[in-house]
Amino acid sequence: MYPGHWANQKPETPAVIDAASGEQLTWRELNERSNQVAQLLSQLGLGVGDHVSIFMENTLDYFPIAWGVMRSGMYLTCINRYLTPDETAYIVEDSTSRVIFASAALSQTETLIPLIPGCPHRFVVGGDIAGFDDYAAKVSNCATTPIADERAGDTMLYSSGTTGRPKGIKRPLTGEHVSAGLPGVEVDNPYGLNANTVYLSPAPLYHAAPFGFCTRTLALGGTVVMMRGFDPELSLRHIEQYSVTHSQWVPTMFIRMLKLEDEIKNRYDLSSHQCAIHAAAPCPKEIKQQMMNWWGPILWEYYAGTERNGTTVIGPEEWLAHPGSVGRAVHSILRICDENGAELPAGSEGMVYFEQPKRSFQYHNAPDKTASATHPVHDNWTSLGDVGYVDADGYLYLTDRKAYMIISGGVNIYPQEIEDALVLHPAVQDVAVFGVPNADFGEEVKAVVELASGHGPTESTRDDLMSYAKANLAGYKVPRSIDFTDALPRLPTGKLYKRLLKDQYWPAKT
Repeated sequence: MYPGHWANQKPETPAVIDAASGEQLTWRELNERSNQVAQLLSQLGLGVGDHVSIFMENTLDYFPIAWGVMRSGMYLTCINRYLTPDETAYIVEDSTSRVIFASAALSQTETLIPLIPGCPHRFVVGGDIAGFDDYAAKVSNCATTPIADERAGDTMLYSSGTTGRPKGIKRPLTGEHVSAGLPGVEVDNPYGLNANTVYLSPAPLYHAAPFGFCTRTLALGGTVVMMRGFDPELSLRHIEQYSVTHSQWVPTMFIRMLKLEDEIKNRYDLSSHQCAIHAAAPCPKEIKQQMMNWWGPILWEYYAGTERNGTTVIGPEEWLAHPGSVGRAVHSILRICDENGAELPAGSEGMVYFEQPKRSFQYHNAPDKTASATHPVHDNWTSLGDVGYVDADGYLYLTDRKAYMIISGGVNIYPQEIEDALVLHPAVQDVAVFGVPNADFGEEVKAVVELASGHGPTESTRDDLMSYAKANLAGYKVPRSIDFTDALPRLPTGKLYKRLLKDQYWPAKT
């Protein structure tokens, strides 16, 4: 349900807790403040189907803003707080957002105004920035009651492809009144989330999974404990401190927690913890087994995308019987197909498609991207671009990932935009970017550069390229290392044969 329902049921119970400070938003406060946001948007002339962006770090204000948009029948675009001003502005403009809520704590905010001419309404949270209206002052004058016609909204989050700019993932709005509840919450809940849940969220709210699970928990009446950022020991402390029942992680977080001293790992009472969910990146079997040995058989895994075109889920007992699997499909059908679209039998490796009654999404302003994710024959079979196989029992095993995508600490990084930035440097003739092994993050960004005439493979050149990358890319996209080569392996068609490069850095498969 939406916040109004739970505000009536348990008004002074905490809906969201800031784990660091202990500050809370009660259900009454979340309901009233999200109503004020909805009233503000209505006063600005926005209505069903309009778009709103939010560009903030993890903060309690994130929640009333998000719910205010989603109870107004609008699309909400959560933007990665680490993007550069140009990258942020592209998403604001491409999404046709008419309103942006941005944090004063983010240095990029004050440089956005000339870059987002199509977004006339700008509000700053937590400070004063010229050209932005003060969020707190504006909403304080708005009514705390619901707008006249509350309709269910949705997110339109951005996920880059392996080439080009990021693309918005757009689904049709249901058109239903908010009293119908958040779509899919009751039927898609294998984890036992309910009104007694205390859910720990250690990840950034702008990511699809953390935002989605926080929203789902709140829709079911549970309490969200929001961390401002992941810390391995603090995570354990907060599980004990707030009697956390559910949580969600990426494998890098498991690795960081497993590296803690035994004395620290054993210091905290984790007995309230019933369900630890993980996804976003492949989890090494050994790491997952170690976590099972420590936390008990409470780890649940799923495979899905922001597209919501299908999901697989595997519980702890199932995984112990099928180690390495990401589960069986729920509310969809798995199809494994060859490069021509022909369906393959169990045990055969191919492109992973989900079949649904009808295609559930499209890429905003990118019909070619939508088409490339769709089966050549069946319009209701769509793929995230991953390769794998199913066994005789229907369990999915992923054997490769989206072409060239780098997954570092659970964050998807797409090489093309890094290549597009670096190739503009005068010393670069050609460049390839890909992921190489990293013990903590799974992968890290590597760049291999073919130098232009007149430039040598010196430390000075490497330092210059690093500085250039840091000035033009979000920090997590900057290569951790740069190598030089005489010539990149391009085919006569001009296509870069990147696999030849990657194989030099990855251990041979056995």
